[in-house]
Amino acid sequence: MYEETFLRRAIEISAQALDTPGTEPFGAVIVKDGKIVGEGINRSVMNHDPTSHGETEAIRDACRNLGTVDLRGAELYSSCEPCALCVAAMNIAGIAALYYAADMGQAGATISDLPETGRFPIDVDRLTHECGRAVGDRIMPAERHLGEDAAAILEDWASLVRARR
Repeated sequence: MYEETFLRRAIEISAQALDTPGTEPFGAVIVKDGKIVGEGINRSVMNHDPTSHGETEAIRDACRNLGTVDLRGAELYSSCEPCALCVAAMNIAGIAALYYAADMGQAGATISDLPETGRFPIDVDRLTHECGRAVGDRIMPAERHLGEDAAAILEDWASLVRARR
């Protein structure tokens, strides 16, 4: 259930980018059982890591703090609507609900032309288009090779995990 205090904390974290070089103004918190269990700010430039978004950093922090990769039942509060990468991470982690402030259009319009941040312009429409499509329907060319070899390793690994139960 939405709690304004948690969204205000995410916005407060995003404001740290005003004073912290290498960060960008995207903050997030993970809440479980009414308590903040993880926080994050976008450190993509600082970490030379394009996946270091506020949401993914908050998920990483919550997982470390709780000693698990299972965040089922947790909520994510973000200063901005999460991109497709972050939505995928949220689903993989089991986040149950999302609450956000600024929308993707506001973010894209504000940051897409800032080359001094060290990143190229981000085309929000293309990002949304690419991530919601099957691999063969995307703009980015993709080819599949050695699928059976990789699948055999997946099957071997799954068998090992099942044997440990």
